[in-house]
Amino acid sequence: MRVEITMEKTSMTCEAYIENLDRVLGFVEECAERFGLSDKRKIDLMLAVEEAFVNVCHYAYTGREGDVEFVCFGEGDSFVVEIADKGVAFNVLTLPDPDTSADVMERKIGGLGVFFIRKMTDDLSYRREDGRNILRMVLRSHNSDKKS
Repeated sequence: MRVEITMEKTSMTCEAYIENLDRVLGFVEECAERFGLSDKRKIDLMLAVEEAFVNVCHYAYTGREGDVEFVCFGEGDSFVVEIADKGVAFNVLTLPDPDTSADVMERKIGGLGVFFIRKMTDDLSYRREDGRNILRMVLRSHNSDKKS
């Protein structure tokens, strides 16, 4: 049996300031609940969205202000969040995974946020479109095929 849950696209735009994190997480969580995402998948989602938003706040608009748009929708049995900004063009997926086998004190600083985003989502993609960075996160409602 295959359950298809449909959900219209819902969007929110805010300034790329850390102070807006609670507002962002509240919006995404509400959308995920309307879609029917399980509590476990919502935890994965919230961690991934937080990491992505913080990266935009810190790096997308160096020395200037800018906005971030969040678009949430259902696609078959998957919940999708697209995060878009008009900051410096940067594909976070080009970053290599950090060396997690190295001793904590010897590890290179940085890179863990994107690593966590990759681990928490079932599919992750990036595109540059109309002067915007768009990071697309997909979480299947049933994560039996979730990558590890």
